[in-house]
Amino acid sequence: MTHDGGTHLGFFGATDSVTGSRFLLEHGGRRILVDCGLFQGYKKLRERNRAPLPVPPASIDAVVLTHAHLDHSGYVPALVKQGFHGPVHATAGTAELCSLLLPDSGHLQEEEAETARVRGSSRHASPQALYTAKDAVDSLERFRPAPFRVPFPLGGGIEAQFIPAGHILGAAQVHITVDAGTPGTRSLHFTGDLGRQDDPLMNPPDPLMPSDVLVTESTYGDRAHPKEDPGEALGEVVRRVARRNGVVVIASFAVGRAETLLLHLARLRRRNQIPDIPIYLNSPMAVDATGIYRSHQGEHRIGEREFHEMYALPTLVRDPDESRLLNLRGGPMVIISASGMLTGGRVLHHIEAYGSDRRNAIVLSGYQAGGTRGASLLDGATSLRIYGADVPIRAEVVSLDNLSAHADGDEILRWMGACPERPAMVYVVHGESGASDTLRRRIQNELGWRARVPEHLERVDVRRPR
Repeated sequence: MTHDGGTHLGFFGATDSVTGSRFLLEHGGRRILVDCGLFQGYKKLRERNRAPLPVPPASIDAVVLTHAHLDHSGYVPALVKQGFHGPVHATAGTAELCSLLLPDSGHLQEEEAETARVRGSSRHASPQALYTAKDAVDSLERFRPAPFRVPFPLGGGIEAQFIPAGHILGAAQVHITVDAGTPGTRSLHFTGDLGRQDDPLMNPPDPLMPSDVLVTESTYGDRAHPKEDPGEALGEVVRRVARRNGVVVIASFAVGRAETLLLHLARLRRRNQIPDIPIYLNSPMAVDATGIYRSHQGEHRIGEREFHEMYALPTLVRDPDESRLLNLRGGPMVIISASGMLTGGRVLHHIEAYGSDRRNAIVLSGYQAGGTRGASLLDGATSLRIYGADVPIRAEVVSLDNLSAHADGDEILRWMGACPERPAMVYVVHGESGASDTLRRRIQNELGWRARVPEHLERVDVRRPR
């Protein structure tokens, strides 16, 4: 792959899965990587994290992140470790959240490498972490925060700006213009993860800006979120499990989802719609994110009173010993803990302790990527492999899809259809194959726009999109 003077877009991730978001724009001798995420889920996807990028990291001039979730930002430390030395542009909220998420990811990478060494479960004699916590901390020096709705230069006649996307704190759509101010001006728009119009926590996404090329997510492109109020559904689970003196273990993403869960629980408690049982937030990262959400109140809907209620409700657990003691306590109680797809973290200890008891419940509060333990539970698994042992699952398993912070297929189409100009091409990414293809068909049939699902590692000419 060479700089040939044209304008090209390479799809280096999130083309056949909901993870590994990486899109390379090449124009005027510059290389801009939009998102730099980790592949998650199935082993064949995770192995892509070890594969070399199609271009040398040192040849990439800048990274632009849509938001902080690891499937969009988690490869940044590896990229820096491999020789990338340019800036990482992100909103202030994204940069602050990455200062929590990336070092934690490095720590988990080190733990996984050590476990593989001890158990001899790796094909390598001395398995190495993709990057360490120190690598992640070092990579934070490359971050350059930028405000929403203010264009900033990327060099070579390329300009970008962040447009609010909802979803989580700091999340942005990325609008990129090449050859700005010339007759050859072209624009590309990346949705990132698009939030919902009626999200209880985050403000709705800004309208779609007219663009020549649109790259859209499709996580829920083949379904509609349930109309049931997510707070009511959560309240029903808590009341039901509390009556049988059980434990509700809620698997939650530490950033974004934990805050939404606390908001719903605080409202339920205020209305006396759940019993006065102990609630624990057992995620140091979610606790640390509290101050970040408080300092960016313009991005979300809740005022200071509700914000205080949210964090006064639970016992905040930081210490590992306190976390282990929760496994001896028994019900009734609610534990909110990461990770949201059961890929690691403290929640696994709680499932190990409480998953075999029918009185308890395991609540999945968001999307479960294929190949994760969460996806296995959704498919009816009666045991989970945790820390080398098979843990029987007899607890009630509840999936609350309506807690998702992703727009569904109908919401994405309404958002697109409100744009006064149609793009020349829509590329549908960041979804399982069925979800992406369903959304592609709907874009073509209902909006009359050209759309296609790109292949992994495909490279297209932006001037002549196919």
